[in-house]
Amino acid sequence: MLEVKNLAKSFGGVKATNDVSLNFPDGSLSAVIGPNGAGKTTFFNLISGRIRPDEGQVMFEGTDLVGLPSHEVARRGIVRAFQVASLFPSLTVRASLEAALTSHQGHTWRMFSRFPTRDATRSADEIIETLGLQKRAHHPSGTLSHGDQKLLDMGLALALQPKVLLLDEPTAGMGPDERWKMIDKIHALWAAEKLTIVFIEHDMDIVFKISQTVAVLRYGTLLAQGTPEEIRLNPDVVEAYLGTVAVSSSETERA
Repeated sequence: MLEVKNLAKSFGGVKATNDVSLNFPDGSLSAVIGPNGAGKTTFFNLISGRIRPDEGQVMFEGTDLVGLPSHEVARRGIVRAFQVASLFPSLTVRASLEAALTSHQGHTWRMFSRFPTRDATRSADEIIETLGLQKRAHHPSGTLSHGDQKLLDMGLALALQPKVLLLDEPTAGMGPDERWKMIDKIHALWAAEKLTIVFIEHDMDIVFKISQTVAVLRYGTLLAQGTPEEIRLNPDVVEAYLGTVAVSSSETERA
C-alpha cells in the first residue's frame, strides 16, 4: 500500500530525515515513535506532500508521489489529521463535514448555491455516527471539547475518503480517560473501515496495546521496525528511548 524508500530531508545542516525506508501493508495499523526531534512530524510532512524530500521515494499503490502537492496526495488517498485540530469554528459539526465533503467531491461551487448536497449530508451523518458525535452534530465546532475537536478533525480527514490515514499525536493534550476513548475510536474505525492507519504517539501503553508494527526514529534515522514485542525487547530501542519501562510486558497492558 505505502512504501518509502531512502527518504532524506535536511534543513540547513540538520538531517531531519536520513535514508529512511519503511513499508506499511494494506490494512495495517502502525505506530511511529521516537524522542522529541527524532523527525516524526517531518516524516509525515514528506509522506503527505507538505514538503518535498531531498532524496528518496514515496511509493503508493505502485506510483511515486514525490513532487505532487499535498492536495493531490490527499486525492490519491493519503490523508493526514494534525496534532492541533484545524476546524471551521463558526460552523456546526455537521456543516463542517458537509463543506469538506462537498469540496472533495469537486462541487465547491455548490457552497454558493445549493448547499449542502443530499450526498454530502448523508455522508456527513455517517461520519458523525462512526465517531460518536451525534449529540454534538449541531454544535459550533469552536465550542467543542478538546477531545471532540480532535474527533471532528479526524472526521474531516475521513471526508476525503482516505486509503491511508496519518494521525499526528491523536491523543495530545488529553487526560487518561479521554486518551483511551480516542484510541478505542481509532481502533474501531480501523477494524470497521479496513483503513491503513499510521499514527505518531508518545504514550507507550497505547502504542504497545493496539499497534501491529512499530517504527522507531532517532535523529531522523530509522532505528528499528517490528512488532510491539520485538520493539519492547530491542536493546538499542530500550537504551535510546524506552528505558526500563519496556522490560516488562505486563506494565504496558491496559488495566
